Formats: sequence, C-alpha cells, structure tokens
Amino acid sequence: MSAVLDAAGPQAAHIGALWWLTFWLCVFVFVAVMAALGWAVWRSSRRARARRNADAGAGPDVAPDLQPAAADERRLGISVAVSVAVSSLLLVGLLVASVFTDRALAHLPLDNALAVRIIAHQWWWEVVYDDPLPDHVFSTANELVVPVGRPVVVTLQADDVIHSFWVPNLHGKKDLIPGRISKIEFRADREGTWVGRCAEYCGLQHAFMAYDVVALPPDKYAAWAEHQRMPAPEPASPAAQRGRELFVTGSCMLCHAIVGTTANGRKAPDLTHIASRRHLAAGRLTNTADSLAQWIEDPQQFKPGANMPTHFLPHDDLAAVVAYLETLQ
Repeated sequence: MSAVLDAAGPQAAHIGALWWLTFWLCVFVFVAVMAALGWAVWRSSRRARARRNADAGAGPDVAPDLQPAAADERRLGISVAVSVAVSSLLLVGLLVASVFTDRALAHLPLDNALAVRIIAHQWWWEVVYDDPLPDHVFSTANELVVPVGRPVVVTLQADDVIHSFWVPNLHGKKDLIPGRISKIEFRADREGTWVGRCAEYCGLQHAFMAYDVVALPPDKYAAWAEHQRMPAPEPASPAAQRGRELFVTGSCMLCHAIVGTTANGRKAPDLTHIASRRHLAAGRLTNTADSLAQWIEDPQQFKPGANMPTHFLPHDDLAAVVAYLETLQ
C-alpha cells in the first residue's frame, strides 16, 4: 500500500489526499460505532441485572414491567437522529472533497506537453511518441519513458477489448474502450521507475499486462528519445548476423518491426530497441538472454493464450536470434 500511495506527481498527490481523508473518516466511524455498540451492550446487561433483581424482590405474583421508560425512548430517538445527521454530514463532506479533487485533477498546465499514444492489445501495450515532424515519431512497447517536470498527454485507444490504464504513483485509472479515444494528463515531479497495470479485466492474461513508467531528467530523456529514433544497429558478430537473417526471413517479421530492416510487422511489439527494456512480455519476464530464449521457444508456458506462437527452432538458430536481439540496445 505504501508504494501505491507514494505520489510522484500532482494528480497522484490529490488522489492520495482524498484517500487518506476517506481512510481516517472511516476509522473514526468504525471506532464510534464500536464504542456505541460496547456502551449499549454494557448498559443493557446492567439494566437486565437490575430488572432481574427488582422482579425477584417483588414476588412471584407481580408481572415484570416490560415497557421501556419514556425518557429512554426520547434519548434513543435523539441518539438515532444525531447519528443520522453526523453520517449525512460526513458523506456530504466526502462528496465535496471528491468534487474538489476532481477539479484539481483537471487543472494541470499543459504548456510544452509531451504527446504520447498508447494502444492496448491482448496482452501488451503499444506506445507511440508523436511529434509534428514525422521522422521524429517512434514506437516502443510495454514501457513509457517521460521527462521529469514536463506534462504528458496520453491518448488512449483499445485494439480489442476494454482495458484500463493505471499508474497509481502518477494518476488514477482511465478506461480504454474499443472505438473510442480518451485522454489522461499527468506529470512526474521526480526521477524514478514505477509499474503501471491494466485495471480492467481483459481476458486470460489480464494479470500479466504490466508496463514500466520511467521518469528521467530532461537531458537524459532527450538523449533517450534521440536514441529511440535511430534504426537498429548493424550486427557485428557472425552469430548476430545469422540471427538477423533468420529474423527477417522467418515468421517473426510478419508481426514484429525492427527499424532499419525489412521487418515491418505491426501486430506485435516493435523490437528496434528491445534490449534496452527492463522486461519482456508486458512485465511477465525480466529481460535477460535466457528469458528471451525461453520466451521465443515457448511463449505459451508463460502467457497461455498469447498471440505469439511456439517456435521450434534448432538450438543454434535460437541462440543466433537471441544474439541478434541482444544487440538491439
């Protein structure tokens, strides 16, 4: 819980403040209700003992008085009325706080905002960095890198079913609905790396549909973006060269794209700089050579139902493909 409430931007801070307000009000109500219940039980048991003693002293021929006293009835009515009034005031207070929080979320200055498009697929995230200059547009997958202190406007789209974009350290949830375009704005005020999740059940691998959000200082972000616009480097080793040949002549290039090669598929993540990413398969695996080899060989063992098929490659060919992909920094 502490990580989720560790706000890294103004929107998350507003939401966190509302969460804490709701939490402490709920604690107050819970303690008050438990105290009232304990007091009522104690008072009831004390009165029951007093009534039994009084009835025992009155003799067997006297019927017990089962009618509540008028004063007790009035006190009970006042207690109920006060409880209802206090509960209503607390609920109205939460409603007002929620309205003010919603307004605060919408007041983010968007001067010089970074424009990003995110398209959700079953089960991975396509991230497109837009720019007025077409040759400055580039794509990544399952990783959103943003500059510290600069607002980000994310345009959200869904390719198949309803998904939900959620980076709790930066903002609340926003649904991605097929056929509709929505937007979310946030700003990261400090350097760091956080995990985003799909917050709407979207199928079998919903639990394994994560992405990294990395906030870099402006100069480091500019260097990162410039590097992302570059095509894939030429492989130097014979193994990597063999791996590129296998990639662009096999089935991989039908779905994946690697800028600078003939692979131009658009149905799966762009792999131009895959070796620079922290994770594979939308957060399912750490990005290592062994994990990459296992993922290529049998992705269904990690994400059953994923669109990537099993590849029955000879060991040497598999090693060559991994060697090539490891060069794509």
